[in-house]
Amino acid sequence: MALSQQEVLHVARLARLRLDPEELERMRSQLSAILDHIAMLQEVDVSGVPPTAQVTDLVTVLRPDEVTEELTREAALANAPDQRDGMFRVRAVFDE
Repeated sequence: MALSQQEVLHVARLARLRLDPEELERMRSQLSAILDHIAMLQEVDVSGVPPTAQVTDLVTVLRPDEVTEELTREAALANAPDQRDGMFRVRAVFDE
């Protein structure tokens, strides 16, 4: 499916992209090729394939939540680059 330059310019505007003429032609060619591949995939017979949202088994990689000893203030601040009065000290975010 060959896209026109106007269609690519429209997509670029929606994505807030400025494309020079060389980039515009490259994007037109690449987007057209992507749409051709999608059209090819739409021709595949999947009538015997059940719908699925995940093709691999999901496995959690996180450890289980377990209650442990509390973190002391000293331990929490041990590697802080700057601290004062038992608190993290950071640069101001807002100017006053």
